[in-house]
Amino acid sequence: MFNDKKNVTHSNIKVYFWFTIIMEQNYNINLLNALIVGDSKKIESIYTDNFHSVKRFVLQNKGNTEDAEDIFQKGLLQIAVRYKKDKFEIKTTFGGYLFTVCKNLWRRELNSKKNRVTNNTIIELYSEERDSSLAIIEQKRQELFIEKLQQISTNCKKILTLFFSKIPYSEIVQQTEYSSETVVRQRVFKCKKKLTELVKSDKRYNSLKEL
Repeated sequence: MFNDKKNVTHSNIKVYFWFTIIMEQNYNINLLNALIVGDSKKIESIYTDNFHSVKRFVLQNKGNTEDAEDIFQKGLLQIAVRYKKDKFEIKTTFGGYLFTVCKNLWRRELNSKKNRVTNNTIIELYSEERDSSLAIIEQKRQELFIEKLQQISTNCKKILTLFFSKIPYSEIVQQTEYSSETVVRQRVFKCKKKLTELVKSDKRYNSLKEL
């Protein structure tokens, strides 16, 4: 009888888990479609829910409010253009995905500003359309990376997550079962190699190289 109750509980948890995922996916699809058709009410709610975090990130990284507004608009446009083209699936929250897109766009913008040479004789112009295409490719690369990270062993996933979060080796030793920083470095190297092999073996890898 106890086991029956336990099974019912586990079953209910699974049902609730999948129901939550389906609801989140439907919510994401509704927002994506709103961008395509220009649903002003839903787009306004996207601004209300998400602009503040994007603005904070831009302000903290050498930008101003006008830059944040521009990047946020470009982020929405990029998502709309991409969704209209290939109907991709957002596997996180819409807000989290939008923030990542905007973050990547702003970082690319900062790099672009560094690389521009402007004086009396040289003015390097860059194509906004090309820049947008590169940003989409960058986003797809990141999605492929995250997807493959989920496929490696639990141990590798944990240690690489700590490593990519820039946690010092000394702290990684404390958070894992490894005996020394040397052992951690060796493990990170092996796990990175495995992750790289998974990414490069995916048929999408070659299509996501820089234009």
